[in-house]
Amino acid sequence: MRGSFLARRLDTGDQLGFDVETPVPLASVVKVPLALVVLDRIAAGRLDAARPVTVDPATSSVGPTGLAAFRHPATVAVGDLLGLMLSVSDNASADALFGLVPPEDVDARLREWGCADIRVRHRMQRMYECAAGVAGDDFTLALELAVRDEESGRHTLQTLDPAHANLGTAAALVDLLERVWQDRIARPDATAELRRLMGSQVFVHRLAGDLRTDTVRVSGKTGTFLHLRHDIGVVEAASGHRVAMAALTRGDRRAALAPDIDWAIATAARQAFTVLRAR
Repeated sequence: MRGSFLARRLDTGDQLGFDVETPVPLASVVKVPLALVVLDRIAAGRLDAARPVTVDPATSSVGPTGLAAFRHPATVAVGDLLGLMLSVSDNASADALFGLVPPEDVDARLREWGCADIRVRHRMQRMYECAAGVAGDDFTLALELAVRDEESGRHTLQTLDPAHANLGTAAALVDLLERVWQDRIARPDATAELRRLMGSQVFVHRLAGDLRTDTVRVSGKTGTFLHLRHDIGVVEAASGHRVAMAALTRGDRRAALAPDIDWAIATAARQAFTVLRAR
């Protein structure tokens, strides 16, 4: 495994990490900036959270959770699409929201907010289309190509190419989280709702894997695709300590499950939180 990691204590700015400026394809981590832009439009009165959106499995994005796993059309409000996207990382909900706020609009809003090192260029389904375009239904082959290309720097899958991918760095993602948690980006109603929704994520085996107690809350978002295994979030203790973190990893082997990588992320998060809260 190779990767980037950054942890920053929000009240002091103390931080530790490595390779924090390395740009990495984001996979589902891109759903956080997407959610922020959508929530900002809702807070501005430009989009109604109660607006119904119909998602048809025949044309929606693939994925194992949420509406992406549905077999029949469903009509869901915009606000609930946000909930599904962030709680269970539903790709169909994400792409339904991209239908309302296209990737280029999300990207432009991030530029306006000064988030220069986070790029939003395509919908979630584009990742699967690119993989199928080179490997058909054989995602084992797609994974082998992703791992090979990581070593060579020549990308067969366009959505893993830094020139075309949804992209971010550990530093840029921690900066974004810091601004969200301190209400220094978008409208306060938008940042408050994003914090609430990120606190509902059900996949807590990475950053939160070694931190879950009754006195610690972790609000985050995972990202997983082929050899990518990411997690970003904010760890908040009852003592008042808050640490924003981003772990972006790329594996070097074929593995649909990688508990050792997940545990490495969890261990890094616990150690970083322990060190930073003591400063």
